[in-house]
Amino acid sequence: MTTTVSFTRAVKAFGAVRAVDGVDLEIRRGESVALLGRNGAGKSTAISLLLGLNEPDDGEVRLFGGTPHTAVRAGRVGAMLQDGRPIPRVTVRELITFVARTYPSPLPVAEALELAGLTEVAGRRADRLSGGQAQRVRFAVALAGNPELIVLDEPTAALDVEARRAFWDSMRAYAARGNTVLFSTHYLEEADENADRIVVIDRGRVVADDSGERIKRAVGGNLVSFDLAGTPTEGLRQLPGVVSVEVRGDRALLRSADSDATVLALADRGMVRGLTVTAASLEDAFLSLTAQSSSEDAAPAPAADTTVENTTALAEEKV
Repeated sequence: MTTTVSFTRAVKAFGAVRAVDGVDLEIRRGESVALLGRNGAGKSTAISLLLGLNEPDDGEVRLFGGTPHTAVRAGRVGAMLQDGRPIPRVTVRELITFVARTYPSPLPVAEALELAGLTEVAGRRADRLSGGQAQRVRFAVALAGNPELIVLDEPTAALDVEARRAFWDSMRAYAARGNTVLFSTHYLEEADENADRIVVIDRGRVVADDSGERIKRAVGGNLVSFDLAGTPTEGLRQLPGVVSVEVRGDRALLRSADSDATVLALADRGMVRGLTVTAASLEDAFLSLTAQSSSEDAAPAPAADTTVENTTALAEEKV
């Protein structure tokens, strides 16, 4: 399958801090990939390298086999960034039409509006929309150039549940066309539901890269909990499948990579009072993967140089 995004030992430092520290990453055509990390972990810096807003100090970043600048100028990349203000006194259709004309082979305006779920409000002023509708306008701006790759930075921040659901319906319609999606989010359930792969970055390094299910299994697939009822806790860590043990009051919580084997061993000991088995969440996995990292994370990238030629970013600023 064709490689869309390629990071090869990419490094970006700001002073003594390596915001991106030797990242190797490939994203293939048609994949939907979630980029997860704590604040300051290096996500924003990685995205800025991908969009050509910053250059790596070492290693390289390639899009479609060429430089990010080449891919952006060709209209092959669209970006939906966090910040953006609507232009006053123009309609949604007028705004998308204007942006589309800056690209060599744009998506038909009506199609961009439909994909973003904006057809019914296309005649309304862009500065008089609800928060969810305004976010969809940013999505339409990112789609206007008919990109093969779209980058979404916290696309559903501050949206209510209904607006978030509508946004992801639109994104899935775009991805279903065989396009590539890379998105960052703090809503881990969104990553679990909408990404083919999840990449976790911490302190500038990739610490996990796999499907959500495999990542959850790798850190201890299920949580087995039961009432101790005064029973000693010695030997729980040595039970089959057990990865970690936590005691909260009179209740034990065992993280297990093989919950069936763990439960059978507990049954042999007669330790099944109030027993429950719960599937691990992506949040559990994320916290486990980042728990050992220092609290002093990589610093976020400074503001990009406004002289950089990046039609995607400039279009986003117009919203």
